[in-house]
Amino acid sequence: MKFYSLLFSILFAINFTIAQDFQKDSIQLKSIYNQVLNEGNVYENLRSLCKDVGHRLSGSPGAAKAVNWGERLLSKYDLDSVWLQELMVPHWVRGDVERLDFISGNKIYKTNCTALGGSVGTNSSVLSGQVVEIHSWKEMEELGNEKISGKLVFLNRPMNPSYITTFHAYGSCVDQRHQGAAEAAKYGAIGVIVRSMTLKFDNNPHTGSMGYKEGIEKIPAVAVSTVDAHNLSEMLKLNPQLVAKMKLNCQTLPDVLSYNVIGEIRGSEFPEKVIVVGGHLDSWDIGEGAHDDGAGVVQSIEVMNLFKKLNIRPKHTVRCILYMNEENGNRGGKTYASFVKNKGEEHIMAIESDRGGFSPRGFSVDGSDSQLAVIQTFENLFEPYQLHLFKKGYGGVDIGPLRDGKICLIGLVPDSQRYFDFHHAPTDVFENVNKRELELGSAALSSIIYLIDKYGFKSTGFNQ
Repeated sequence: MKFYSLLFSILFAINFTIAQDFQKDSIQLKSIYNQVLNEGNVYENLRSLCKDVGHRLSGSPGAAKAVNWGERLLSKYDLDSVWLQELMVPHWVRGDVERLDFISGNKIYKTNCTALGGSVGTNSSVLSGQVVEIHSWKEMEELGNEKISGKLVFLNRPMNPSYITTFHAYGSCVDQRHQGAAEAAKYGAIGVIVRSMTLKFDNNPHTGSMGYKEGIEKIPAVAVSTVDAHNLSEMLKLNPQLVAKMKLNCQTLPDVLSYNVIGEIRGSEFPEKVIVVGGHLDSWDIGEGAHDDGAGVVQSIEVMNLFKKLNIRPKHTVRCILYMNEENGNRGGKTYASFVKNKGEEHIMAIESDRGGFSPRGFSVDGSDSQLAVIQTFENLFEPYQLHLFKKGYGGVDIGPLRDGKICLIGLVPDSQRYFDFHHAPTDVFENVNKRELELGSAALSSIIYLIDKYGFKSTGFNQ
């Protein structure tokens, strides 16, 4: 009888402690949300990044200005240390001419177009050729050299609207943007025209990275808006001999010295163990990089601001990283991962925000089953804030090189429906980011970091 009484007492004490911790954590999360929603700096910081700095393609003057901006802002928040991490980045420039016209009979149809990032130019001349429309790699192979050589290949595979998660729709067709020029060149194509990666039917062209293959001729690549892609396809049905003229002045210059911007709050108990939060500072050069990834940058900076404002002294070192060169090389992420490996640092978690500044829905976990199980015990704490996704998935490009079989990599998952309306487009500007949604993302990042810092990856018992 004494044994059962003792067991009951122990279980009661454990459950009481768990209940107390849950209540304390609920109060702390509420204070995080209250602070950012009432007094946060995240939206004003995004305005400054977009309007005072502007677009920030790696190697550009804008990217250099953004590094200075990030260092100054992190220093303003009285962190324990702020520093710059050197790296060499690609320097591709768009040039002052981007033009693609369709010619049918005596009519000229001017398109809304933009060169793909990394494309070669047309050597200051006009590239002219018949257009052949292709929807799949199999179709390209079947047409072969006989039908493709000497022509402009039009890659017109749209994002699949049946996918509810738009990142899946993007993944179903983005290979034609990245690999299209290299694949078409194998069959003698002289250039490629790619349908923009968006579900929105409008006149905005979307740029993005593309690549070439060693030993295969480099040919120019341009993206057209979805409206222009539709019109071109319809024109080809009426006139299969349709001709297009392309002129691009883009070129790749020698690599340029740049930096990751890093700030940290040293851990009070485990300073040698690190939790990373970050986004990428660079952006494409045809908008302001507001969603991609200005939102992730300012949300990550706001985590540090919130910890300082609320006097949250983390047990582990919390490090904010503004990565350079995610868009066309990921040298920032790779450089930081090499630094960690060379120093022998132990990182327990890295979280990234790089899916836009929309309403947060949860977290995508690239880690062990036990790490995921711990994160899932926090579900009830996040329920009042309408975060419900706690599942295995992808962390992010910048934190990916940190993967070592031990660290838990996490991606903040916002609502994805509107992301590709703005992704890599001229419309990715400050005015298209909602203040409240952006702030909620900062609170979500801060809250999960607070919880992992407090408990590590040991069971909390909250869901028992």
